[in-house]
This record gives sequence, structure tokens and C-alpha cells, in this order.
Amino acid sequence: MTESTSKLLRLGPLPKTETVKMTIILSVVLKTELERYAALHAQTYGEPVEVATLIPHMLEAFMSRDRGFRKSRKE
Repeated sequence: MTESTSKLLRLGPLPKTETVKMTIILSVVLKTELERYAALHAQTYGEPVEVATLIPHMLEAFMSRDRGFRKSRKE
């Protein structure tokens, strides 16, 4: 992992978590970008990772940074 690459990725190494299966529909462009991200994540952290494994962590990171969502949980 290079220092410059690790600073580019918002997701760090992935924690082990309990999961529930869901089915989603993605645009072809988004699927391609997710595959590129997964490849870069694997290169950065030295472990192969599937797109389906990344998506929940990406959504969790997005939601934890969404001020409106955080505010609504407090109300």
C-alpha cells in the first residue's frame, strides 16, 4: 500500500460484521466504478474484496457522514 493511495480511499480495511442479504439494481456505469474501487481497495490493502462486500461499508460510511440523517436520529 502506498501512502498516497491510502489517502485517496475513504474506506479503510473492512471489519467483520453480521450480514443480511439484499438485492439491488445498479446502473452499468456504477457497477463498473464499484469494480474499479474494489480493485483499488484490494491493491491498497493487499486483500481481494468483492464489490458486494464493499457496498454495505460504503453505505454505512455515507450515512454516518450525512448530517441530516444523524440529526433525524436524535429527534
